[in-house]
Amino acid sequence: MAIYSDAIRERFRHPRFRGGLPQPDATFEDVNPLCGDRIRIDCRLEDGRVADARFTGDSCAIAGASADVLIELILGQPVESIQALDTGALLERLQADIRPSRMKCVALPLAVLRGALGREVAR
Repeated sequence: MAIYSDAIRERFRHPRFRGGLPQPDATFEDVNPLCGDRIRIDCRLEDGRVADARFTGDSCAIAGASADVLIELILGQPVESIQALDTGALLERLQADIRPSRMKCVALPLAVLRGALGREVAR
């Protein structure tokens, strides 16, 4: 598989969940200092589930596509089950063989989501 699979190219060029979310219940932003990728995820929660979510940021194609498929995976899911998600689920959706040096690009959106949900739980 190529690093920029059809799934990565499609999700980066035509993201389904890119944009801000007015008045989110949970939000977090982080940056990968090695490459400069910056991702922010906003979530709206209802009854312990992710009712809506969106991402924004400046990132490479891998990180942007990873954020987009991550949000698709979490919509409607209980917050507790999201903690079990790992990069394997994202790699499967991205349909790409990512080099070890680029795994942080895949993992950044997941770390940001956990940051957002962790802050919400701590409130």
